Amino acid sequence: MVGRAGARVGLRTAVVGVVAAAIMVVTAGAPAEAKRRKASSYSPPYAAIVVDANNGEVLHASNPDARRHPASLTKIMTLYLLFEQIEAGRFKLDTPLTVSAHAASQAPSKLGLRPGQTIEVEDAILALVTKSANDIAVVIAESIAGNEGDFAAMMTRKARALGMSNTVYKNASGLPNDAQVTTARDQAILGRAIQDRFPRFYRYFATENFNFRGRNLRNHNKLLGRVDGVDGIKTGYTRASGFNLVTSMRRGNRHIVGVVLGGPSGSWRDARMRALIEDKIQVASTRRTVGKIAEAPSANEPRVRAAAAAEPIPAPIARPDDAPQAKPEPVRTPAPTVVAAAAGTPVPLPPARADTTTTAAVPPRPAPGSTEPIQPVRVKTIAVRPGNVQTAALGPITAPQPTASNAQLHMPSSALGLAPPPGARPGVLGVLPVEQVPTVGDTASASATSTASAVPAAPAETASSARARPVARGDWMIQIGAFPDETAAHERLKSAKSVAGEVLASADPFTERVMKGDRPLYRARFAGFEKDQAQAACKYLKRNDIACLALKN
Repeated sequence: MVGRAGARVGLRTAVVGVVAAAIMVVTAGAPAEAKRRKASSYSPPYAAIVVDANNGEVLHASNPDARRHPASLTKIMTLYLLFEQIEAGRFKLDTPLTVSAHAASQAPSKLGLRPGQTIEVEDAILALVTKSANDIAVVIAESIAGNEGDFAAMMTRKARALGMSNTVYKNASGLPNDAQVTTARDQAILGRAIQDRFPRFYRYFATENFNFRGRNLRNHNKLLGRVDGVDGIKTGYTRASGFNLVTSMRRGNRHIVGVVLGGPSGSWRDARMRALIEDKIQVASTRRTVGKIAEAPSANEPRVRAAAAAEPIPAPIARPDDAPQAKPEPVRTPAPTVVAAAAGTPVPLPPARADTTTTAAVPPRPAPGSTEPIQPVRVKTIAVRPGNVQTAALGPITAPQPTASNAQLHMPSSALGLAPPPGARPGVLGVLPVEQVPTVGDTASASATSTASAVPAAPAETASSARARPVARGDWMIQIGAFPDETAAHERLKSAKSVAGEVLASADPFTERVMKGDRPLYRARFAGFEKDQAQAACKYLKRNDIACLALKN
């Protein structure tokens, strides 16, 4: 009797336990299920586009012109304007930027710097690329324009100049603002333009990790390092926008830019982008046939103020194709003089043409990434007696050297103070012609074998202006390579000019033909330096991954 009663009690206990366990499972699973239902109900408006950067063809489009909120894609334009300031010499990569109370008050994601603290320009760039720091976006805006509102107006004007007709910016970070809108097509334009305009600085967007004062900040773009060929550029998210991404992919000679706006989750957005670019890279063009994205002429930008001073600084230097509609009052300066090499008497330089006078000092060459038609570097090839041949990366060359022509190299300190980003490589060619180096040889026969490059002559007024500057030259030169083909040597000279145009502006490019056994080699060189200038130029070129060796004639 007792045994049967105990069995019944045990059975009831077991049943109660099973029921209780079932209730606990259902109860525990309820929040997760509710979360899944909530996530599945989040459906921000979607848009996407994939553009072939080589020919401009749209390879895929879904609502490409529907207005959406950019979120942190806004920071691409913030960096575009910062890169302009660096290129113009108003900032260096180590320039400190001060954090204001307004900047420090921004909502996350942010670095969390306190008012009065500073951050260097390069760290600010990396903070936007990796952490997408809202506080640092405002620091940049205030440092350039004085306040975030004026900077947002500059951003919108720049968008119009680039052809982004449906984009309006209201802040520098992308934090929620109903009036801040863009489209997938506009973001594709910006994603291409920032690469064309700033090939050197664009490489920051490939940064996967950034160590800031002991903190490791990982890039939010999870396709970097995981999808072959992806080299940037930016993610973004707000509740109103959904999960956004602009991506650039290069494989071989193919190059595409993709935009996905309004993903319901980060993983969905990444998977969608990956599927699009993996599919479209297969049909992309292998040859570039479209020009760089040009900025349309626009009214003069208002002058911006430096963060630490009340005095206005010049407006951003216009690119060569940015002809202002209303010309500013010209600034008249005394005509500089140079010393004629033969007579030693002062000779005034030709006066500047009236239509090139501006309120800001414009470099006498296209800015990197400019859309101005490329003018080749005119060089001279000289022949010398056979001797030992070494490349630019080796020790001193023992073969007889050509005598450099006499002209003074003017090397701006701003150019040498600008450190390249990690992994920087030569950018897009865009240089003006320089004066032709006289044929030099050890004997008459060597001189007779000298041949000029078969590149087109520069415009008459440019060439004559260059030849009208006979000034004393230094007796040092730099060598940036030795090649079995003369064309390759010329190309190396042009590449160096595109990367360090200001540093090499007054130097004489030439190729020197020498024999190594029965094979000719062509040395790519620039002449006309003083010793310290040659060493500084080499240092700058090496930092841009161009081998260089300073040599004395």
